[in-house]
Amino acid sequence: MNEGFAGHPSAGRVPVLRLGRVLLVTIQGDLHDSTAQQLQEDLSQSVVDSGATGVVIDISGVEIVDSFLGRVLAEIAAQSSLLAARTVVVGMRPAVAITLVELGLTLPGLHTALSTEAALELLGAPVPAVPPGAPRPERP
Repeated sequence: MNEGFAGHPSAGRVPVLRLGRVLLVTIQGDLHDSTAQQLQEDLSQSVVDSGATGVVIDISGVEIVDSFLGRVLAEIAAQSSLLAARTVVVGMRPAVAITLVELGLTLPGLHTALSTEAALELLGAPVPAVPPGAPRPERP
């Protein structure tokens, strides 16, 4: 498996990890305007540079989703789709899902999965083997 950073993490940037033909991004806490814009640019460039066919965005570290973050996720999905990559969001908390529905955000082009493993399966990417003795993720 080919792993590495597709972008160069620095202040105000969200790291983009490459797992084969999938890019993995983990959003922790609040995403500010400048960081969100930089993430969109970094992801678009990383999709082109790496030839990625999928983008997985882990939002398990996000407590609250507002209309701004919803719009950012939808824009990332739209940009990735134009570059021939599918976007899957994982780690959504029940409260976040409820908020998105209450805000009326439909997030077109954005797929969801309960875990990173499920997202990789959805994207048709190889799922990394779990080392012997390591706890296996529970399947719903």
